[in-house]
Amino acid sequence: MKTQAWRLGMGDVQTLPGSRHRPPLKRPIWIIVLVSMVSLFLVCAYVYPPQSSAACYVFSSRGCKAFTDWLPPAPAREYTDEEIASQIVIREILSTPPIQTKHAKIAFMFLSPGTLPFEKLWEKFFQGHEGRFSVYVHASKEKPVHVSRYFVNRDIHSDQVVWGKISMVDAERRLLGNALKDPDNQHFVLLSDSCVPLHNFDYVYNYLMYTNISFLDCFYDPGPHGNGRYSEHMLPEIEKKDFRKGAQWFSMKRQHAVIVMADSLYYSKFREYCKPGLEGKNCIADEHYLPTFFHMVDPGGIANWSVTHVDWSERKWHPKSYRAQDITYDLLKNITSIDLSIHVTSDDRKEVQVQPCLWNGIQRPCYLFARKFYPGTIDNLLQLFSNYTTI
Repeated sequence: MKTQAWRLGMGDVQTLPGSRHRPPLKRPIWIIVLVSMVSLFLVCAYVYPPQSSAACYVFSSRGCKAFTDWLPPAPAREYTDEEIASQIVIREILSTPPIQTKHAKIAFMFLSPGTLPFEKLWEKFFQGHEGRFSVYVHASKEKPVHVSRYFVNRDIHSDQVVWGKISMVDAERRLLGNALKDPDNQHFVLLSDSCVPLHNFDYVYNYLMYTNISFLDCFYDPGPHGNGRYSEHMLPEIEKKDFRKGAQWFSMKRQHAVIVMADSLYYSKFREYCKPGLEGKNCIADEHYLPTFFHMVDPGGIANWSVTHVDWSERKWHPKSYRAQDITYDLLKNITSIDLSIHVTSDDRKEVQVQPCLWNGIQRPCYLFARKFYPGTIDNLLQLFSNYTTI
């Protein structure tokens, strides 16, 4: 019966009339519609990726992947001879164990135009801790007059410093070079003539000595006062995506101080192509060289914030300056209690970037020092010192 039915069916087919006339555009239209729907779906999936893992596995057993993850990796850039040499030197320095010394010291490096107005305050800070610190003074305009025994004969060979130019970085390197001569110096703090201590010496010593990172300010600013200062003449060694910004007042461990002194490749790029007025931009070398350098060579070795507090809330070219009437116990205690690092980008979005200040993985107050204080604040600071630095 089945065979007959099959044959009957075949016979019916044979008696069917010839092929029908189909509209020639029907199939192409459906194909176009189908392709368009699939394309639209894929675009939506890329722009609005699925948030749940179940949705991701509809497309792949490996979960969610960005569209760019499916593309072949970009070919690696060929490094120059200078870059290879620099990478080898930096890698060897960072992998070498720190010098073991029984008398580890902090080098306090003061960058000043001349006389330091807060020597008496620093003397109070240093007193009783001889053998645990060193002092170095770079005076760029006039020979300073010292009133504290801790600063006498601590001047180094200095040179002129112009704000915004590479000479500021040169002075920092000059201070580091002199401080590195002493093998007992294990941590290096850069301070200005307007800086004051916020804690007692023991607190500062333990904070810096018992962590293995450097406290160097570093953040990404896409605005005109950040990446807008970048020059493509820095290529190929420095790409725009690696360009960073930060305050110059750092505190760094010995290994990092050594690689700063060893660097000539990246330093030379900033010397030539980061200066006020170049290409219509105002690139400030001391705000970009070290943040960019460390972001490239050892990003995990820096805290991305400085231990020196400065108030930029007035949104001017220079930070807020404190006068005698501003100096109160509450002001100083408020500064010492801050445990969040805040950066604001210079573009129209004015994006606020906030990160906790982590010390060995524990959130702690960010700041050990503060600026910018007028000389007339010295008496009030001396009077309050023992109260606000008790911690």
